[in-house]
Amino acid sequence: MLQEPLIREAAALIAGASRVLVLTGAGISTDSRIPDFRGPQGVWTKNPAAEKQATIQNYVADADVRRAAWRSRLDSPMWSAEPNAGHYALLELERRRKLHLLITQNVDGLHHEAGSSPERIVEVHGTAREVVCLRCDYAAPMQVALDRVRQGEDDPACPDCAGILKSATISFGQSLVVEDLERAQVAAETCDLLLAVGTTLAVYPIANVVPVAKRNGAKVIIVNGSPTEMDGLADVVLRASISEVLPVLLQSEETG
Repeated sequence: MLQEPLIREAAALIAGASRVLVLTGAGISTDSRIPDFRGPQGVWTKNPAAEKQATIQNYVADADVRRAAWRSRLDSPMWSAEPNAGHYALLELERRRKLHLLITQNVDGLHHEAGSSPERIVEVHGTAREVVCLRCDYAAPMQVALDRVRQGEDDPACPDCAGILKSATISFGQSLVVEDLERAQVAAETCDLLLAVGTTLAVYPIANVVPVAKRNGAKVIIVNGSPTEMDGLADVVLRASISEVLPVLLQSEETG
């Protein structure tokens, strides 16, 4: 069950914080039935060829890769997924005016679906809920492109310039958005508590927010189902189901 002394310690840290920086990874969405990528049941673990779809060079150069990507988008569990109790627990931080910034490595949009304010969210790897053109400024909801695939287009082109369409995610080989990284850096330097949830903290540069926050005097809480690369920096490490532990943690903070 939950580690009660650690829960109390983490709740006390949250109670004493006023600027909480949250970093979430795939682990917060697995209870919404969205698999991670490299875990035992991960998308790339089960189908290593699928990783090619996430590399921009392969995606641009190979129409077969794009066709496979569109088929996988059609069948994505993301479209039927709903926010879980972990997403809603983080919304409580915002309601209590404690949320400094929410950085997510996820592209599923579930923090938005849960009701978190868009201006408080940095989707550092982009979003799969939109489609963009790689040649022009065309952008649209992903379902617009998926409707074309359902109607028989296996590799739909941009309706404005006939360029290649892809999800508005940051693929391997693409640069992260500079403004997003700058916001993350400033938040890490100015937060008084960093809460890392559902991430192994192995993906850089965004994992750097943890040591940056620590160096600037922030407390660090890590909630993850398995060890992370930065457990040694944490003041509290919690090993439990995220959708179970976050509501208990926030409930403890509210009532304690």
